[in-house]
Amino acid sequence: MEKIHTQSEWIERAKATLPAGGFGNFDLNLIIRNGKGSRVWDEDGTEYIDYLIGSGPMLLGHGHPEVLEAVLEQLPKGMTFFTNNAAGIELAEDIIEAVPCAEHLRFLSSGGEADMYAIRLARAFTGRDKILKFEGGYHGMSAEAQMSLAPTTMSNFPQAIPDSAGIPEAVRNEMLIAPFNDLDFLRSLLVEHGHEIAGLIIEPLQRIIPPEPGYLEAVRTECDKYGIVLIFDEVVTGFRFSYGGAQETYGITPDLCTLGKVIGGGFPLAAIVGRKDIMAHFDKSAVGSDEWLMMLGTLSGNPIAAVAGMKTMEILRRDGAYKTLNANGERLIAMFTKHLSAHDIAHKIVGHPTLFDVVFTDKTVRDYRHVQQSDTMRNATFNTILRNEGILKSPGKTYASLALTEDDFQQTDHAITAAVRGLLG
Repeated sequence: MEKIHTQSEWIERAKATLPAGGFGNFDLNLIIRNGKGSRVWDEDGTEYIDYLIGSGPMLLGHGHPEVLEAVLEQLPKGMTFFTNNAAGIELAEDIIEAVPCAEHLRFLSSGGEADMYAIRLARAFTGRDKILKFEGGYHGMSAEAQMSLAPTTMSNFPQAIPDSAGIPEAVRNEMLIAPFNDLDFLRSLLVEHGHEIAGLIIEPLQRIIPPEPGYLEAVRTECDKYGIVLIFDEVVTGFRFSYGGAQETYGITPDLCTLGKVIGGGFPLAAIVGRKDIMAHFDKSAVGSDEWLMMLGTLSGNPIAAVAGMKTMEILRRDGAYKTLNANGERLIAMFTKHLSAHDIAHKIVGHPTLFDVVFTDKTVRDYRHVQQSDTMRNATFNTILRNEGILKSPGKTYASLALTEDDFQQTDHAITAAVRGLLG
């Protein structure tokens, strides 16, 4: 009989083999065994309602039967080829049809890779070196992306602060940092540096912080003015806000866009999409060897991920999918608001119905620093109690999914009640 290992045993084994005892992603004291629908179970059999959903990909829930069927049909045909394959081409066609800025597409295996190549592509296209990003914006693990992602020291803008060891000073010198939602600062920065900047990379919803009315429109205008490639990082928002992503929701079309998470249906897959004249730098025959951007990836366009992504997108196209997804999120927001407001606990619900969180502050949350100035200790206590009540979420995000049931909402309401009670002592 196979020995059943407890969660504590797995944690000790992880500590013996993995730096810091984990994969680098999430709570190293939680070992998830399996998931089904809206729920996951750890190695001790503890059950949770899943509002983490794999950090976003599992929009349909775990083990959706139609996605599983598509994957099982592909498996005996082949798992990977390092060549073009029909499933990848068909998925590319579906994405290009859906995303407003998409004329051509290249696949990768992760959103971080997509962001890294998008930055490089902007440099290849413009012949410039500097990149502008926003403090607190997450764009993967490249050297550029690790500038002012989560700084603990608030330096003067536009100075970049490295978030990681091992990044050359030369990278820092080519990065400019701006506060999100501050149009006056952005305009003044571009007056000084606009003609040096290759690309401006931005999350249309920065983590959970929405753009203020007119902000993205103004960013688009300023990029056009200075010939800057506008890159929307839609790894999170793509196919989540709506079928066409945040650019469809907000009505702003970037030059390039990065996608991930949802398009792989739970498997590793990402993409860069954008204007043909910019994407042409991936084609040596079109631009010549001096302006060609080499890009290789062993698993790029993997057929298993492609069929999972296609089936996921097909389900999202069905009548009522996004109405249900948004309604689920709005119902969750209403629960948090009801219980916290009933006890006059200072808070803001920040984000979009499909992706939001509670920030414990009485001030408007416009940028990264406003989140950092909130009551982070209260946030930690709140989330700890929610976990103890069977709610799995990240410390700073709550993801809605299509898999949520009436039982899930009832249990969540009970958990929020307990968490609020815990804040009151």
